[in-house]
Amino acid sequence: MFQRRLKYMFVITLALVLALAGVAAAQEPVTVEFWHSMTGARLEVLNKVVADFNALNPMMQIEPVLVGTYEECLTRFRAAYQAGQEPGIVQIYEVGTQTMHDSGMIIPAYQIPERLGETWDFGQYIRPIVQYYSKDGNLWSWPFASSTAMIYYNADHLRAAGLDPNKPPTTWEEMYEYGLKLIEAGVVKHALSFGWPDWMFENALALHDLEYANMGNGREGRPTAVTWPNEFTDELLELWAKMARDGVWIYGGAEYNANAAFQSGEITFLMQSTSSLDGILKTVGDSFEVRTTFLPRLANPKYARGNSLIGGNSLYVSNRVTDEELRVIFEFFKYLSRTDVAVYWHKNTGYFPATNAAVKALMDEGWFNQSPNHLTAFLQILSGKTDTHASAGMRMGPFAQAREWVRTALEKIANGEDPRVALEYSAEQINALLAEYNEFFE
Repeated sequence: MFQRRLKYMFVITLALVLALAGVAAAQEPVTVEFWHSMTGARLEVLNKVVADFNALNPMMQIEPVLVGTYEECLTRFRAAYQAGQEPGIVQIYEVGTQTMHDSGMIIPAYQIPERLGETWDFGQYIRPIVQYYSKDGNLWSWPFASSTAMIYYNADHLRAAGLDPNKPPTTWEEMYEYGLKLIEAGVVKHALSFGWPDWMFENALALHDLEYANMGNGREGRPTAVTWPNEFTDELLELWAKMARDGVWIYGGAEYNANAAFQSGEITFLMQSTSSLDGILKTVGDSFEVRTTFLPRLANPKYARGNSLIGGNSLYVSNRVTDEELRVIFEFFKYLSRTDVAVYWHKNTGYFPATNAAVKALMDEGWFNQSPNHLTAFLQILSGKTDTHASAGMRMGPFAQAREWVRTALEKIANGEDPRVALEYSAEQINALLAEYNEFFE
């Protein structure tokens, strides 16, 4: 009798222990790793957004991890996936769009609500963003940090050279003239540099409604060849070469390398992503007046008007996440889409407010009147075409490698080499990359 009672008490005790262990396990938060490439002022803003989400959702936690540049993040995610060690969320720049679509590693964004038995209105996001990241009419990655390029300029420099800061250059020909005047006046030794020079080349094509590659800019099928060099690139790059010879344009290196020259007052004009806006404004402070304006066009009226391109990045989800992890991810994505969060993100980084509601909120509070520099890129991309393959943006698998070859060509041109020859060589290398990539899908 005693032994039976002892055995009964042991079973009850064991059941209680297991039940309590189950409760403890159930109370552990579900954590999802988030790989990204945000640095500088953008990193601080991102960390705050994530921390605020985590504070509101103790049982749902996002763990942000900085893994290097955009290109490094794409490469590392693909390698980590092969090893079964990828994060739940990864931030991929626009250049990696086709690679991610072809990868077989992700859950397309439009399928996430369906898998969780919910619905979501993807029409709430800004049209050019949705258009860029969609495939067959469905959004494949979550809108997050979208940008485009614009001109930053030092208004004090223009005044010093006797130029009107209210009338910045609108064409490449005017940019050349302004640059010569600034140099002749002794204001600067060089007037202009580019951030992301490869992207500026892409934008130049798109602004004139010209496609970067065949197959409808990669939107009607995988492209087999780039469309250049051509008559347009001959005209544009001959002018860039002349600007380089006369000291107006100086090659500034990849990505954000040219920012320092602008922030220190060494150059007057910087072509760069709108995502650099808040970092530049904070760094410059009261040193000089920073203004922004639209990207320049060729004066030749024969070229149609297109649009500037979506840049920045969006968020992808690994197709190996559990349902519990996917729930956390979806809640985080919902949080990023909240009007107050989207407004905060825009105001403190310069990236586009991704939702129409956030744009309305910013307009209602008069934000764009207080900070017209934040409006420039937004107006630029919304005032251009949105219904052509050129304006929608390029799609190709080996896009990151293609950009390296474009940078190589532009650096050669800046150093005095023949523009047509330099571009032809890089085009040949890119076409070879396309052929190699496309072999996997034959």
